[in-house]
Amino acid sequence: MWQTGKPVDVILKTCTDEQIDLLILGALQQENILKYYVGSIARELTRKAPCSVLLMIKPSVVRVACKNIVVNGLHDTKTAKTIEMAFYFSKQLNCKKVTIVEEVSQSELHVDVHDDRTLRKSTIVKERITNREDLRVKNILKDIDSKGITVKMQSIFGRRGYSIGHYAKVKRADLLVMNAPEKIRFIDRIFPHDIEYILSELPTDVLIVK
Repeated sequence: MWQTGKPVDVILKTCTDEQIDLLILGALQQENILKYYVGSIARELTRKAPCSVLLMIKPSVVRVACKNIVVNGLHDTKTAKTIEMAFYFSKQLNCKKVTIVEEVSQSELHVDVHDDRTLRKSTIVKERITNREDLRVKNILKDIDSKGITVKMQSIFGRRGYSIGHYAKVKRADLLVMNAPEKIRFIDRIFPHDIEYILSELPTDVLIVK
């Protein structure tokens, strides 16, 4: 389809008119300050698209095998659908490993570590939270066909978005699958939240499920 007009407006309208399920975009791996605040075409489309978006930082004519997919396991109403989509992509790409990352805010610990006693208390609280999160994710996995796929659950404590992005980068994930945010305002780009950390410095190819 050939259309005239501003790229963002034309693509968004086409996605709506054609009832597109997935928008695939090439994207810069890291934006400079100007593009971060003004918004590149790929980032603006990601924020406004009515469908799921796949951002590819290294498109290639010769397919590179996908070996490791990381997906968020947040305590959110959208997470079950996102995890299900991660396993669907895993099967389509013949990827044998999926890691579900449960990001937990440090504020949930309610423990300030300043000696051995508080360190032990913090460790116990972390273990309890990890067990709780693992149980929640296992309940989601009951309804998902994961046969033939190695599934790992990983709790990480830190700032949402930044933590999972860093994890995906360190583990050299081939695809990071994330929930789409409810709504992104300009203020969220000045004081970033989860998805904005991912968009500002893509750790790998990213699928945002809407």
